[in-house]
Amino acid sequence: MSGQNRSLVTPTTNPLLEKALREKLHRRNEVGGSLGELEPLAVRLGLMQNTLKPHFHDPQLLLFAADHGIAVEGLRASMGRQTQETASMLLHNQLPLSVFARTQQLELTVVDCGIAANMPPHERLMMRKIAYGTRSARVASAMSKDQAHAGMRAGMEIGDKLRGNCTILAGIGVGSHESAALVLSRLTDSPVRDLIVSGPDMDKDELAHLMTALQGAQGRHRSVVEPIEVLAAFGGFEVAVMVGVMLMAASKRHLLMIDGMPACAALMLASRIAQPVTDYCMFCRSHSHLGLDQALNLFRASALLELGMDSTDGTGAALAWPMVRCAAALLTEVADGEDPGPTRPGDIATPAGEPFTLPEPDKSPFGDALY
Repeated sequence: MSGQNRSLVTPTTNPLLEKALREKLHRRNEVGGSLGELEPLAVRLGLMQNTLKPHFHDPQLLLFAADHGIAVEGLRASMGRQTQETASMLLHNQLPLSVFARTQQLELTVVDCGIAANMPPHERLMMRKIAYGTRSARVASAMSKDQAHAGMRAGMEIGDKLRGNCTILAGIGVGSHESAALVLSRLTDSPVRDLIVSGPDMDKDELAHLMTALQGAQGRHRSVVEPIEVLAAFGGFEVAVMVGVMLMAASKRHLLMIDGMPACAALMLASRIAQPVTDYCMFCRSHSHLGLDQALNLFRASALLELGMDSTDGTGAALAWPMVRCAAALLTEVADGEDPGPTRPGDIATPAGEPFTLPEPDKSPFGDALY
C-alpha cells in the first residue's frame, strides 16, 4: 500500500526474529526450565519492539470516561455509581485500581471524553470532552460523524504525545458496556444478546429490558454498516478517543493492553482502519462476564489473567502488568556471568523508520478509511 492509503501500522511478523527469540528462550530453558505461557508472551513482546531485548518504560494507564444517552433507557449503573463519581474516585485513589496502579508504578490518567458534568481540575485529569454525553441510539445517532472524527483526532493527539511504550486502555461510564456491545454486534454480525448477558444468574427482567432498548437502537440504524458510521450510530465518545490512541500508539510499535468491552469495541474499529493494530494488543479483564467472553472470542484471544473479579475496567490489566514485565525480562535480563547476546541477530534487518507527524484535521495517515 502506498501514498495516501498506506497504513503506518506495521505488522509484527518477522520469521527470522521469531526464530531467534525462540532459540534464545530455549537456551534459557536448558538452565532454568520451561516457563510455559510466559514464553510465547515474551516472543510477542520481542516481535512488537523488533528486538531480542524488549523493555518498557513509563507505562501509562488511561481510563477514558464518558456518559451514554442509551442510559436514559433505565440502564443500571455499574456499582451504582455515576460516571463522574467513578472518575473522581479514581483520581483520588479511592478504588483498588488506583492503588494497584500506584503500587505497579503505572501513571494513571482519567481522560474526560464526554462526562455529562464538569469535573474539577486535577493533575491526572485530561480534558478532551467532545460533548456532555452522547444521545440515545434508540432515538437518534449517538453522535454525529464530525464528533466521531473529533474524538479520533483527539485520541491521535494523545497517542502522539504519550510517554512510554506501553499503554493500558479501558473505558468507564454508565451505558459504556451496552454501547460497546452495539458497536461490536454490528461490526461482527454477532447477536447483541451474547455480548450483554453477564451470566446464567442474570435477572431475566433486567435482560429483557436491556434487549428491548438495544434492539430498538439496532432497528433504528439497521442499514448502518460502515465502521465510522457504526461508531457514530452506537458508540461512545470514549470509544472514539480510544480508537485514535490505539492507531497512533501501534504505529510506534507500543504495547496496548486492552481491558473491557469499550476497549474491545475501540480495537475492533481500529482494526477496520489498520488491521495490524491487533498485533500490538494483549487482553485483560476485570469482570467475570459471559458477554466479555464473547468479545474476547471475536479476537480469538484470552485474558492474561482470570481472577474472577468484578471491578473497574483496567484493574485486571494493572494486575497483569508485572507478568508482562517478567516476560520481557526473560529476554532482556541476564544471570551473573551470562553472555548478554545481541539486541538483534545480524541477519535481521530493522524495518526502516517512518517519520510520523500528527495529521491536519481533514487528513488521516491511516488512509481514506478513517474518514
